[in-house]
Amino acid sequence: MDTQRTGYPARLQANHTFIMNPLDPKEFRRQGHMIIDFLADYYQNIGNYPVLSQVEPGYLRNLTPDFAPLNPEPIETILQDFQQHIVPGITHWQSPNYFAYFPSSGSTAGFLGEMLSTGFNLVGFNWLSSPAATELESVVMDWLGQVLKLPKAFLFSGSGGGVLLGTTCEAILVTLVAARDKMLSRIGRENICELVVYVSDQTHCAVQKAAHIIGIHPKNFRVIKTMKSTSFTLLPESLLSAIQTDVQNGLVPCYLCVTVGTTSTTAIDPLGPLCKVAKKYGMWVHVDAAYAGSVCICPEFRHLIDGVEDANSFSLNAHKWFLTNLDCCCLWLKDPASVIKSLSTHSVYLENSATDSKQVVDYKDWQITLSRRFRALKVWLVLRSYGVANLRNFLRSHVEMAKTFEELVRRDKRFEIFVPRNLSVVCFRLLPSAVAKIGNGKVQNGGFKNEDVANEINRRLLDSINGSGTVYMTHAIVGGVFVIRCAIGATLTDTKHVIMAWKLVQEHAYAILNY
Repeated sequence: MDTQRTGYPARLQANHTFIMNPLDPKEFRRQGHMIIDFLADYYQNIGNYPVLSQVEPGYLRNLTPDFAPLNPEPIETILQDFQQHIVPGITHWQSPNYFAYFPSSGSTAGFLGEMLSTGFNLVGFNWLSSPAATELESVVMDWLGQVLKLPKAFLFSGSGGGVLLGTTCEAILVTLVAARDKMLSRIGRENICELVVYVSDQTHCAVQKAAHIIGIHPKNFRVIKTMKSTSFTLLPESLLSAIQTDVQNGLVPCYLCVTVGTTSTTAIDPLGPLCKVAKKYGMWVHVDAAYAGSVCICPEFRHLIDGVEDANSFSLNAHKWFLTNLDCCCLWLKDPASVIKSLSTHSVYLENSATDSKQVVDYKDWQITLSRRFRALKVWLVLRSYGVANLRNFLRSHVEMAKTFEELVRRDKRFEIFVPRNLSVVCFRLLPSAVAKIGNGKVQNGGFKNEDVANEINRRLLDSINGSGTVYMTHAIVGGVFVIRCAIGATLTDTKHVIMAWKLVQEHAYAILNY
């Protein structure tokens, strides 16, 4: 990474102002082929890498120069450094042995769509800035909405519409802003401190962050407790009770986030009944189906979003489980005008006749930022390259693999399935009764409850599994209990990888229980 390693002639090293062409077509072709070959080899051998990076914090600082290079370096040298120094610090989300968090599924079509988007490098903030970017986005959002059997009120072909954002965090912020402004237009902007946002204790933390950003008083962020007996879902009765208490105290219910597939356990909140409660109080209901929304294209899973017709907005992350490379969040709105009213910008330098005609969509007014990427290309290529029938079977295969893993866990009496499996995530743990037998009954709990000891042992088990580098899983703490999550959904994962993962869990459990 210094002048001695550039491979360039000395006269060029000395001439720091030589003319370069950063988009030379010949070099683009040559270097592009090198990168494609590099990635193809990577995917072919991805199973050989430790799934979870094994480096220590700060490792890269000691491997890189203190200053940026003054002179150019050849791509060959840069790729060599990437392989030697960067790859060891990567956790391999595309590995077939990746079972952590939620998947970030990629595909050839998703990758090529990303290439096309990056290659054209357009900034489609309004229709005029690239008409095809806006219009293709509207088309694919209606296509996908139709496959999901969303009510026509959410589609451009009806009275609504959809937009592609980066992540669910953005979708929640966008809808929360619209909900806030809509309610304040009724009660007066001076009453913002009276607005209340409702979530369960399983709702993604993005809602709390968004509420903070838009000025919801921290005391009015209502977290409603869930219970194991009802699979950690948000109960309509609990929501109604919280709302009634707030109304009695002079507060104003504003926004409810219903989750279809919670992060910890993939709990499915009862969408229809919750919407009915919220609608009595004129609240905005957003459906966060970031993970589970994709599988609802399968007819047998569509019931998971029954009741969506009574919601105001619905979102899913196509980059999680729909073969669309990061980032790509699909947000549908029943009343886009509410969002546009809150987020529209009118600057002289953006004025144009197409916008003035009111016949086009300007997506800059559907999001927080002005600039935006051509994400629709990825969704377009995925839908066209694979077809809905194959996408359904892809999703079903992961659910079947999860059933296999679940059955393997049930056969081992040292373990339990802590909550009922939903879709392709299995939450399991070593039972307290098994933990109590560690060292032939010599385990010392130091006055702690058996559950506390079990939590610690399960944490040790997970650390041991991940430390092997062979697979990667993550955890959740629900109802005070530490559980291990096996989230199946990586594109390259097959049944053999799931069976191997369970055998590894058993091996590490045996080592811990028989120390």
